[in-house]
Amino acid sequence: MDQQQEIRYAEGLYPPDEELGRVLGSIRSLGMPEISVSPGYGRLLTLLVRMTGARDALEVGALGGYSGICLARGLGEEGRLLSLELREDYAALARANLAEAGFADRAEVRVGDALASLDALVDQGRRFDFFFIDADKMAAPDYLDRSLRLARPGAVIVGDNAFYHGKAYNPENNGPGAIGIRRFNERMASDPRLESTLIPAYDGMTIARVKA
Repeated sequence: MDQQQEIRYAEGLYPPDEELGRVLGSIRSLGMPEISVSPGYGRLLTLLVRMTGARDALEVGALGGYSGICLARGLGEEGRLLSLELREDYAALARANLAEAGFADRAEVRVGDALASLDALVDQGRRFDFFFIDADKMAAPDYLDRSLRLARPGAVIVGDNAFYHGKAYNPENNGPGAIGIRRFNERMASDPRLESTLIPAYDGMTIARVKA
């Protein structure tokens, strides 16, 4: 099978998303890494948020706001998105793109070290229904630990880049990012508090539900 041919076929079923295309253009124009979630997974995020009825979504890794828009689209009128981003320049673009998409009053982009921000949320007693983890792969297991502490029963946790561009399943690749994403995938698959699956398309995506 040719996965690229399958992806082209799948993407060809849907018209171009002008809003998200504009976001990708803004990322490119500023020379930022072009590593936003794939279009198919963007649609999946929207569906998952909407189907679960999530009210409070937490994103780790905003970049230019592409995935944030996908998450916010699935939230109801009362829903809120909190996105964590290390860099102020990335956060500024994410805020601008979220506002342009109509989510200025429902989305917050918070700047700083993600683990520190997550620990602060734990201390504040915050709780969330949906988590999207798409940041530093080395720290992915730590992001999962904090997400479990912040999760309401039944919350959904999603992680992107499960294959990490082939590095996750290459035993000869033992860089910190590869090790981190392997541990994250293994935790998502084996933690008794979770029921999960890994979708082997694009660069891989793990999806888990926190048991009640």
